[in-house]
Amino acid sequence: MKPLDPRLVRSTRAVRVHLVVTVACGAGLTALILTQAWLVARVVAGATAGEAVGAAIGAVALIALARTALAYGAETAALRSAAAVKSDLRRRLVRHVAASDPTGTDAGELVTLATRGLDALDDYVARYLPQLVLAALVPVAALVVVARADWISAAVIAVTLPLIPLFMALVGWHTQARTRRQWRLLERLGGHFLDVVEGLPTLAIFRRAKAQGGRQTAEPAGWVSTAELIRRVTDEHRAATMATLRVAFLSAFVLELLATLAVALVAVEVGLRLLYGQLDLETALLVLILAPEAYLPLREVGARFHASMEGVAAAEQVFARLERPTRAPAPSHPVPVPASPSIRFDRVALTYPDRSGPALSGVDLALRPGATTVVTGRSGAGKSSLLTLLLRFAEPTAGRILVDGVDLRELDPDDWRRRIAWLPQRPALFDTSVADNIRLGAPDASDAAVERAARLAGAHEMIMALPDGYATRLGERGGRLSAGQRQRVALARAFLRQEHEDAPLVLLDEPTAHLDPEHAAAVRAGVARLLRGRTGVIVAHDAGWTELADETVHLEAGRVAEGASR
Repeated sequence: MKPLDPRLVRSTRAVRVHLVVTVACGAGLTALILTQAWLVARVVAGATAGEAVGAAIGAVALIALARTALAYGAETAALRSAAAVKSDLRRRLVRHVAASDPTGTDAGELVTLATRGLDALDDYVARYLPQLVLAALVPVAALVVVARADWISAAVIAVTLPLIPLFMALVGWHTQARTRRQWRLLERLGGHFLDVVEGLPTLAIFRRAKAQGGRQTAEPAGWVSTAELIRRVTDEHRAATMATLRVAFLSAFVLELLATLAVALVAVEVGLRLLYGQLDLETALLVLILAPEAYLPLREVGARFHASMEGVAAAEQVFARLERPTRAPAPSHPVPVPASPSIRFDRVALTYPDRSGPALSGVDLALRPGATTVVTGRSGAGKSSLLTLLLRFAEPTAGRILVDGVDLRELDPDDWRRRIAWLPQRPALFDTSVADNIRLGAPDASDAAVERAARLAGAHEMIMALPDGYATRLGERGGRLSAGQRQRVALARAFLRQEHEDAPLVLLDEPTAHLDPEHAAAVRAGVARLLRGRTGVIVAHDAGWTELADETVHLEAGRVAEGASR
């Protein structure tokens, strides 16, 4: 693990500015340390000789105040830089994930990385990097000054000083694997815990909450409850954390012992020579004051290193994610999105990276402008993969998707997605007001436009029956609403997107799955209004959608079944 990850310097302006400020402050602190050591030695030697040292004492006090002020200002600037670095990395991480295939993202691990993980960068940016600069400047400057005053003491310091970074490197190599393992376990723990929390309503409905809590023993052989799995991961993370802390404490002890012995060695040889009159008092005091200062920054680097390792491991994970190619890279010269495009799948195949078999293979399909195509088939036949390709969450591994004869890859993915009204099987709702959840379809939409979209979706009466109407908070993932109500809010969002962006393409993925007949009928009626004059693709098992279909396509094992289209 590098002391300074060059990717942080290259990609984050806040780090570059922070390094410049840190080097300047480090140089200033080094000069103050050397000046203070010389003045203290001069004051003590002068006082012993009966000289007037009032002015020198005042200068020592002023330098001490200047050191304090400079250290305080440097740490304040460093904490602000750390906040800027974390904010920049979080924004880049979210943008990258938004441009990638969401099916390949573990929400729990991502949240742990973006919150708990990047928060650990405070110690790295605000404390470890400044100390690293001091460790590079202070020992060298102190050694040069000591060498000019007493070459024997300088030789002792020069021989013992490299032992501290040598042991730091050995300990760092040993700690690196432990810290990475600790961080991976923490990510796993976050993912498992989120899965359990999300599944609690389902577990309660099927009376499996106690079983998942691990209190039922009459289970099949080899069965492991989710709570037991979390317990195991937690125990593994605790053991890894304690092992890392044990190494950190032992390494701190070793570094302190080395530095103490080295300073003691310098003090012994200086004391003996002073005793026999081979060294004057002022020089001896200067050496004795500067010797601990030479070792102190290196000892502090060792202590800060262990405190910042978790943040470094998290930053490495962030950069690993950022270096993965996005599913839909923007072309250098994008083609404008047509107003009412015709779309054709030309021998399209798709194989996901983590699967051996293809999700789609040799698909030929035409979507006529203004026509509605219903795609049917068994689970795993490739229906949702068609929508994944149209949303550009994935790119074809073979073949092309042509939009008015132009390869879809030639269109800017953000512009293309803005022209799509999208209704998934499980819409994403957030713990904010109903109006704000609908307004995700068009963030600048007025309240009147939001209400108009809700009326078109058949959701206005339902919303007005809520305690605060459009201002009602929905809870995490829309927990205050039923499945049918959540779907109608998402449908209103699609209407708003269609109105504001003039979205010519409407994509629906099992919009009435798991809904009761009443809610399913209401959603179908709203979708019928949404599809008027638009190109629509509906993935469905429900036979009720065939009434809206201009064409029906049946998929089997990733291929369009022969004779299954009309």
